[in-house]
Amino acid sequence: MGRRVKLLRGAQRTAEEFVLTTSVADFLSPTPEAPIDTVVERVSADGRRVHPEVISVQPPSPVKRARISTQAADTAWNEDLLPFEPEGLNGERYDMELGGFFMPKPPKRAKKTFKPSDQILCDFRPLRDKYLAELLRSDGCGDASEDHCPTPGCDATPTIRCTQCHGEMLYCGTCCKEMHAANPLHIIERWNGVFFERTSLKELGLRIQFGHANCTCPQAGHKNFIVLDVGGVHEVAVDFCGCERELEMGLHRTQLLQRRWFPATHEYPRTAITFQLLDMFQIQTLQAKTTAYDYYTTLEKLTNGVGTALPKRYREFLRVVRFHRHLMMLKRGGRGHAASGVCGTTAGELAIRCPACPRPGVNLPDGWEDAPPETRFIYIIFLALDACFRLKRRLVSSDLRDPGLGTGWAYFVEPGPYREFLLTVTDQEEMSTCSGLAALDYANTKFSRGYSVTGVGMGVCARHEFVQPTGVGDLQKGERYANMDYVFASFLRWLDARLRKIVSYDIVCQWFKKLAERLKHLPPLVRIHIIMEIYRFVIPKMHIHAHLLLCQLKFSLNYTPGAGQTDGEGIERPWSNVETLARGLPNSLLINVGGVATSTREMGPGSRHDTLDDHFAFWNWWKLVTIVALIRKRLDNAKREGEVQEDSFKTFTAEQIERVPVWEKMVEAFEHDPANSPNPYEVKTSGMLTLGAHHQIRCL
Repeated sequence: MGRRVKLLRGAQRTAEEFVLTTSVADFLSPTPEAPIDTVVERVSADGRRVHPEVISVQPPSPVKRARISTQAADTAWNEDLLPFEPEGLNGERYDMELGGFFMPKPPKRAKKTFKPSDQILCDFRPLRDKYLAELLRSDGCGDASEDHCPTPGCDATPTIRCTQCHGEMLYCGTCCKEMHAANPLHIIERWNGVFFERTSLKELGLRIQFGHANCTCPQAGHKNFIVLDVGGVHEVAVDFCGCERELEMGLHRTQLLQRRWFPATHEYPRTAITFQLLDMFQIQTLQAKTTAYDYYTTLEKLTNGVGTALPKRYREFLRVVRFHRHLMMLKRGGRGHAASGVCGTTAGELAIRCPACPRPGVNLPDGWEDAPPETRFIYIIFLALDACFRLKRRLVSSDLRDPGLGTGWAYFVEPGPYREFLLTVTDQEEMSTCSGLAALDYANTKFSRGYSVTGVGMGVCARHEFVQPTGVGDLQKGERYANMDYVFASFLRWLDARLRKIVSYDIVCQWFKKLAERLKHLPPLVRIHIIMEIYRFVIPKMHIHAHLLLCQLKFSLNYTPGAGQTDGEGIERPWSNVETLARGLPNSLLINVGGVATSTREMGPGSRHDTLDDHFAFWNWWKLVTIVALIRKRLDNAKREGEVQEDSFKTFTAEQIERVPVWEKMVEAFEHDPANSPNPYEVKTSGMLTLGAHHQIRCL
């Protein structure tokens, strides 16, 4: 059934009538999983007729489904606003006259009111007085007895309490000292009749014996011995072993280490830092991004919050933190069990390797190199290069005054050969035939005065984002080819030369030119001869949009066989790590290096390398811990989306069956020899694109 609709057309405004028939379903949004109708035109065998046909195709990508599902609440039709009952008209046809009926505008949505999501927070408000009363009670003696010490047989007046022991009992000074022989760093307070004031176990007469118990001839340590612990800065009285077992117990530093106190000096130390504090600070600076200055200042505030001067041990704290960081890396690298000891550590040995990237003899089967062409993609390793200009270092200190404790053993390149090579490199002519490449525009500039290092170049495995061994190097004059070539060859030497490699770099369209020739002229340590036939060079999927159309066709990951869904942007995620390390900005990643402010910018060369090595190790460790869950998630997504895409592909192929053989030949020829075969994915354009116009303007 239908209703006539009158429309005025033409210069003489004659009335023309036609019937407009529609359905309720035309006004309702399709569900995210609904097929998409498309039209396929098939040409007859003689080429004279076109036969259009409507077919239904499944949604093309999970991205669109996700976008539709997020908008479902906004786009779904509100049945309450319809001027009819959709249930009664379900499946039926209706008609309307344009001149006699208008759909009413939906009313404006009421503004959202935000209510507390935590009911406990609301319940807390009427209880504030009770909580506050208990806090005030804890500042006094509470129910503790003020007549006699609770220790059996002791009648002394109790005035001492420990803030770290459970309970609210008061003890006399002698009993409290004996109870804390095994806990000499607890915080002690004394009741003066009005309030509790800070005191110490040293003032109560406690002396800490090192070496062994019941020493017959204790040797007193420095009278102002200072210990840094998680509870604050403590002044303690210490005794070392001086009896006949002195040689057995070792030097003072050995006796401190056996007690898990790290000495600040090697001979006759008078400052120590507990292992507990060192572990706490390391995880705080790696995860919470706390600087050493902020952490040490926090310890001072915990010890005394009224501004009373405390012994200054900040320099000692920095020194011991660096010792501890380096020793923990050696310990985790297994060097403590090696016969050659620490000095036998080789380049890149302390780096955490990616367990998922192909490594012959580790995770590849025998005969993998003879795999047929259809399965060779399994044995491709994906690499990514990039530079970060935020990780600068001011022109302070030197390698002689501040040498690295383990530079070259983990993630930074060996400093000596790298420095000698760069001394032979002058400004390089690195002309760009592609627009928008700031890395080449400033390749021979320092960006800022007063800096010894203007950034770092780094290589990672593009799929799992592990920083590569000896894959990080300092930049002195921007992103020069010499620096990046050395870094690339430095971590490439640890990879099997037979593996096929896909290398992602945001300026690869210029950098890969004459790359093989440049690598042959590197120092012997990293000199490498690469077979260009087993290398494919690509541009990350986000960066490629800033390149010319020719680059987008030649270096796209979408057209690279075996690339899958790799985006090549994995190198940017560690940078979000370390850029905030230099800028002091917070970051939303689970594992990041943000919030360390500008500390590395003010460090000497050795201290900076040790610090960044520690952060890169933490990044790789958490990548290792979470890689199983990551791969499982990717596998589930691949299976689910693979089925959808395969069905769509089969449907599309069936509808284009006459053209498929020609297309297959074009694609196979392009994949076999992309340099000499036409790109079947190239879109024919007319006129000049924006990037092309920009490029011509830049060349004027």
